[in-house]
Amino acid sequence: MKNRIVVGAHYGLKDWLAQRITAVVMATYTIMILAAVMGGATRSQEAWRSFMSHGFIRFVTFIFIISLCYHAWVGIRDIWMDYVKPTGVRLSLHVLTLLALIGYAGWAIQIIWRL
Repeated sequence: MKNRIVVGAHYGLKDWLAQRITAVVMATYTIMILAAVMGGATRSQEAWRSFMSHGFIRFVTFIFIISLCYHAWVGIRDIWMDYVKPTGVRLSLHVLTLLALIGYAGWAIQIIWRL
């Protein structure tokens, strides 16, 4: 029997699927925002505020932010796992990356719901 040691960022189907799903969510949101911009939602600050104040737009923006942060987490985590060999440094980078992404998400959500 051969012992298999799994190292690196090979987490399989779950992460592959998460990357694809979050990419589709972000692409859909981008197309929706581009359509709104082309439709005149940004012609003035009042128009933009009115557009962003709708509950549905806030909800899909929230989903976009969560998708973006999760997508970034999976990608950056895989980079740290593949290229940073010292365990202590890699763990520190994981923690710093995770804290930064949580902070970014919290800040973005605060901005969205403040409008």
